[in-house]
Amino acid sequence: MASDQDDCHLCKEYLRDPVSIPCGHSFCSICLKTYWDHADHTGTYLCPQCRVSYNKRPTPRRMGGSRHSTIHRTTESHPPAPPSPDYNYAGPQDVGCDICVGKKHKAVKSCLMCLASYCEKHLKPHYESATFKRHKLVDEIGHLDRQICPQHQKGLELFCRTDQMCICVLCTVKEHKGHDMVSAEQERAEEQQRLGATQAEIQEKIHDRLKQMEELKQAVDSLKSSAQRALQECEKMFSDMMRSIERMQQEMSKLISSNKRAALNNAEGHMERLNHEIADLKRRDSEITQLSRTEDHIHFIQSYQTLIAQTEAEELPTVSVNPYFTFGSVTKAVSEMKQHLNEFSNDELVKVAKTVNKMTFCQLDESNKRRSVKSDEAAMYKSMPVQEPQYREDFLKYACQLTLDSNTAYRQLYLSRGNRKAALKRDPQSYSDNPARFDSLPQVLCREHLSGGAYYWEVDWSGEGAAIGVTYKGIKRIGYGDNCRIGYNRKSWSLFCSDSSYSARHNKDQIDINLPYSSRIGVFLDYDGGTLSFYTVGDTMSLIHRFKASFSEPVYPGFWVWYESAITIIQL
Repeated sequence: MASDQDDCHLCKEYLRDPVSIPCGHSFCSICLKTYWDHADHTGTYLCPQCRVSYNKRPTPRRMGGSRHSTIHRTTESHPPAPPSPDYNYAGPQDVGCDICVGKKHKAVKSCLMCLASYCEKHLKPHYESATFKRHKLVDEIGHLDRQICPQHQKGLELFCRTDQMCICVLCTVKEHKGHDMVSAEQERAEEQQRLGATQAEIQEKIHDRLKQMEELKQAVDSLKSSAQRALQECEKMFSDMMRSIERMQQEMSKLISSNKRAALNNAEGHMERLNHEIADLKRRDSEITQLSRTEDHIHFIQSYQTLIAQTEAEELPTVSVNPYFTFGSVTKAVSEMKQHLNEFSNDELVKVAKTVNKMTFCQLDESNKRRSVKSDEAAMYKSMPVQEPQYREDFLKYACQLTLDSNTAYRQLYLSRGNRKAALKRDPQSYSDNPARFDSLPQVLCREHLSGGAYYWEVDWSGEGAAIGVTYKGIKRIGYGDNCRIGYNRKSWSLFCSDSSYSARHNKDQIDINLPYSSRIGVFLDYDGGTLSFYTVGDTMSLIHRFKASFSEPVYPGFWVWYESAITIIQL
């Protein structure tokens, strides 16, 4: 039965003239052309399967290359679907019939006289013919050549205790002459007794181990109950502390609001007074203007004295304003309070962590096991999650140096710049055979594995598409399937980059992200904290996506590179 990778997502038929696009999905050439021809008027091209978008129509690539494994694949076709299994035929782990010609059936018995294994069909003469009456049949066993003396080509019948090896009768004449020899049956009987004593010891150990297992299970149950109680009590106490902080926030808000209202009321009173004084002065200014225009000399003289007397007698108070008045002191005080609180909480957290880590729940009792206080404290600090930085200079404190592993590189990936750059070429490179190599997908891993602590690295990418991610060592290396693709399985996480969008991928989940194009991607891994974050790199770091995971083993940075594309690991 064909796998999903053998079927076109558009026509649901077996792939014909298969081509692939930058996101890694494959389609029939004619199906993809027809699909994208209809999208020409929109100017946006989507992958029919994962819906990644491209501003420019990508150039589909014919799927080629050769698989360096036990399965041969032509350079222009997808690997054929495996045939349906026939459980009567011998597989890699089975013993095959020595008589069958061509494809061998499973052997059901082996003959120690004939030194051959037989299927049910070819075993019949041993049951039906008197010629084979004295032959000894046993359940099928492999490596029957071990039953023959390599020097004399005779069956092994005796055991030489002097040389501790099985021998044939002819070996007693010369090579083992005068040695202490017994029949294989007698040696088996004596060793069987010793084996029984060994089995009794093993069974006693099993009993002890089961007892320890039961004790450990009871302790684990008690541990879980204790941890649950501690969690509940800590949550309650932290809730109380948060309510206290909220009350402090409310008091601070009241303080700022009351001072703001008092200042505003004072300012409004002065403004009202100034408005009255301005209106009175404008009225007098109007009276002076009218008086200066009168033609009645007597009226002018009489009114002039009154106006002058009023103006000279009145002195207006000055309203002084503090241009530097702000609530910055309040903000500064709260900021200092926050800093003190953070320092205090971190110090207390370290104390608690030290106390808890010194308590041993269970351990192996080994006399040669050495431990030091410094190593314990280092492990404690290492296990604490790292507070993710905000600025690039802070990220650079966690910078790590990475190099690409040529033993994992797809044969058409060209590595350069001291194995820090990878570009997909049309011609295969002269790499040696290696089981760690990706044989069908344009992928490469780094030599360095990362575990415990925090790490940061930056990658420049260019071209039509590339993926940046991390994976466990156990990711499959042979084939096109999702088990091999970085980001498409439980063992890996990746960010796919195109000219118009990003796509975060893990297992069966895919998240499309519409953010501005960036040619440099920063990657921050907090292994103990269980986060993998991708950023656009610049004066300010902009988060693209953050994975949350519980890493169970070391991870290797890895990359997927499309045609006419390249990735470069930046030296920091």
